[in-house]
Amino acid sequence: MATRLTLFAQDFIDPREGPDQSGDFRVSPNAVITIFGVGFLLGIFGHLFKSKTMVAAGIALIFLATTFLPIYLSLTR
Repeated sequence: MATRLTLFAQDFIDPREGPDQSGDFRVSPNAVITIFGVGFLLGIFGHLFKSKTMVAAGIALIFLATTFLPIYLSLTR
């Protein structure tokens, strides 16, 4: 069964038919990684200190780093 699924998936995952990777979208991931890490740490400390505000701020930063920031960068570049 696994080999059939692998062969089936290979029909869709052909690197020669994917999008061209020579675009101008060259953004350093440092900002995204930093915001994600700060949000993760803030969420951990929020759980340790039982602060719902810190947990919510951590979740908001993680959501910002993984959703809004990449969308913003892709729309403005």
